[in-house]
Amino acid sequence: MLNDRQGHKVPDVIFHTRKDNDWLPVSSSDLFTGKRVVVFALPGAFTPTCSSTHLPRYNELAGVFKDNGIDAIVCLSVNDAFVMESWGADQDADHLMLIPDGNGEFSQGMGMLVDKSNIGFGQRSWRYSMLVNDGTIEKMFIEPEKPGDPFEVSDADTMLNYINPEAVQPARVTLFSKVGCPHCHRAKDALTAKGMVFEEIVVGNGGIGFSSLAAVTGAGTTPQVYIDGKHIGTADDLEVFLAQA
Repeated sequence: MLNDRQGHKVPDVIFHTRKDNDWLPVSSSDLFTGKRVVVFALPGAFTPTCSSTHLPRYNELAGVFKDNGIDAIVCLSVNDAFVMESWGADQDADHLMLIPDGNGEFSQGMGMLVDKSNIGFGQRSWRYSMLVNDGTIEKMFIEPEKPGDPFEVSDADTMLNYINPEAVQPARVTLFSKVGCPHCHRAKDALTAKGMVFEEIVVGNGGIGFSSLAAVTGAGTTPQVYIDGKHIGTADDLEVFLAQA
């Protein structure tokens, strides 16, 4: 039975993190004392749901959480510091703190350490999220105890809705680009200047070719920009759109 620890203090442990190619011990006090922190815990770095949905959406909404009084967003997993550091770089998770609970001490103290030996994972964290206020757990969203890896309530949108149901969310922006494309850089600069976070899909990477670009956008050139599902078009089209917004 998983433990809902609302109203309790978080476990007091030392996390063995890495920074600038050296070890950096980080305590629970360092993370939580005097701060309002969102934590989301997951079974493993580089795993499908964690990489495609769970972490990216928290990273995408980090600015909104900050605007609503959150000092930090912590992603926690029972992985070592090297794995978490590499995963953060792979995910461009610049707005999150990826914390390795390598020995599972924090997860065990939370009552969230589970045995996934049947799939070769050993001891891992159950998937959950929580809001921690000055070291005390204010709210927890624990995934239901079902077979597999349920992902129903620990997502970023559920947490944001708890913190502020009226929070204004950013536009969802996707940019198709290719390496060495000056117009792609112009489009990215225009979005960045407006403070707009965007997902970049690079043609030529990960098996994405120009046939995929044409199938999705109906165009054969980059960049191609979508905002909230609407096809804006090229860098020139984007600049016109942003000027009128």
